[in-house]
Amino acid sequence: MVNNDKGVISLRFNQDQGCFTCCMESALRIYNVEPLTEKSHYDADVIGSLAKCEMLHRSNIIAMVGGGKKSKYPDNVVLLYDDANDIFVSEIAFPSSVKAVRLRRDKIVVATSTQINVFSFPDKIERLFTLETRNNPKGLCEITPVMTAHRHFLVYPGRKVGSVQILDLANTEAGRSSAPTTINAHQNEIACLSINQQGILVATASTKGTLIRVWDLAKRMLLVELRRGTDAATVYCINFSQDSDFLCCSSDKGTIHIFALKNTQLNRRSTFSNMTFLGTYIESQWALATFTVPPECACICAFGSSKSVIAICVDGTFHKYVFNADGNCNHEIEGCCSSPVYKWAASKQLVKPKMTVKKRVNFLSKLVFIILAFQVVKNICF
Repeated sequence: MVNNDKGVISLRFNQDQGCFTCCMESALRIYNVEPLTEKSHYDADVIGSLAKCEMLHRSNIIAMVGGGKKSKYPDNVVLLYDDANDIFVSEIAFPSSVKAVRLRRDKIVVATSTQINVFSFPDKIERLFTLETRNNPKGLCEITPVMTAHRHFLVYPGRKVGSVQILDLANTEAGRSSAPTTINAHQNEIACLSINQQGILVATASTKGTLIRVWDLAKRMLLVELRRGTDAATVYCINFSQDSDFLCCSSDKGTIHIFALKNTQLNRRSTFSNMTFLGTYIESQWALATFTVPPECACICAFGSSKSVIAICVDGTFHKYVFNADGNCNHEIEGCCSSPVYKWAASKQLVKPKMTVKKRVNFLSKLVFIILAFQVVKNICF
């Protein structure tokens, strides 16, 4: 997720999606989401450029990994920074580049391309155990974000293509962990993972990017399959709403998709969805609502207040849309969050895409019907 024009290297929400970090060639910036305000600013002249940054909720602890053209620290070291006292309090080195860091109030999870490392935190940072993984170039891994969640899980790509490993962290000690279990989530490599706030659901997407599947973590059972689209796409981000009633995702198609999870009847379906003999494509659940961001511009997305979705792009733009059960999206805020003096303005413009999801599904349904009808007539006449 790199934008050479703006110098953005990576973007990342904190655990409650109320803040986000922006690692740039020139600085690290930390923003509050609602309202959009800059909380902290660290120039590259002081800390160097960073490839990754992970907040611990809204606390003073920040995990940093060096990267970019002005890096002062190697990319195989995780630095823990105390913002309140303006000091680095710890560093953890690894044999290879760090691909991802995840923080929780009692654990640190660090992913390299071949391992997942779990550490105790914060009193004594001690390696609890290391998990060997298949090649994981993006360092995909997610951990139940809050201590008060129902269950505490760690998820990461399994050894088999398209599989996901699920590890219960409830009874982990130094040098010992419970055996992970596996779900066969997709036929292609895993591209994106997300755990909900309650720690009971995981959403998965593959490198094909057409489907998002939501699983029950405890039962290892598929709950719902959601269709992002019909053509392949790179899925950048998946997030649940705080109450897990909705899910959003972003991809390189420049469209943010919003799905209903609690009341799946709100999701769009084909007119012929009850004709099961036509196959699973016709039965697909399409997005309840969508909105567009700059095409082929990597972005992350999350839920804000009052049924709103936030999208933050590597071109420095910030977008906020409010959606309703009818699938309409009201564009409320668009601004810039990467310049030293950023500006944003409210707008009440109703966005009407050229073809809504509902129209697209109906069009495809009619097309399938015409093709089937033609085949029937062809068989009768010829």
